Amino acid sequence: MENEANGGIKFNRVCVFCGSNPGRREVFSDAAIDLGNELVKRKINLVYGGGSVGLMGLISKRVFDGGCSVLGVIPRALVPIEISGEAVGDVKIVLDMHERKAVMARESEAFIALPGGYGTMEELLEMITWAQLGIHTKPIGLLNVDGYYDALLALFDNGVKEGFIKPGARKIIVSAPTAKELLTKMENYTPFDGHVAPHESWKMNHLVGNQQKEHHEPSKLNKAIG
Repeated sequence: MENEANGGIKFNRVCVFCGSNPGRREVFSDAAIDLGNELVKRKINLVYGGGSVGLMGLISKRVFDGGCSVLGVIPRALVPIEISGEAVGDVKIVLDMHERKAVMARESEAFIALPGGYGTMEELLEMITWAQLGIHTKPIGLLNVDGYYDALLALFDNGVKEGFIKPGARKIIVSAPTAKELLTKMENYTPFDGHVAPHESWKMNHLVGNQQKEHHEPSKLNKAIG
């Protein structure tokens, strides 16, 4: 992650959380492809959940075909479910969901959530929580396609109103209806500074345990499985 001359942030690698389903309406698939196009346009590499189906498959193929690198991180148990045919880019197979999120977080400079189900929302909320705790200071963006996340954003606002979320913490997440607008907001993001614990007191590597004991290296799927 670099600071540009105009004061904005230049991302080298962004993590995208999204569904292994395409959703019922074409607008969601279009949004995934549009986000992929914007990443390619900005020469931003992709980290994602490793699947080749649903919105995951659409954005990973678009970014890979556009000449940027793609790193998928997937638990071994989900390989036969979320990978259909040949894998896209490099795939790191991990032990479980906890390791998956930790590796994705460590490898990324920012996070974006496309429409998705429980898994996508859980990943998004964990990154928001980590930012609030001070574990990371990376931008978090919500691509609110056709108002899909309106109710979730309203829930956050209600949390502030009812005293469960601090007003400053509400600004941890930025949202926009289009990929271009969202990335522009994230490039001008001001990190949240009301952390529960000092950022320096957290060690990102500790979230994934001893890195020298990692079991898997990024590789093509056939090498990773073998």
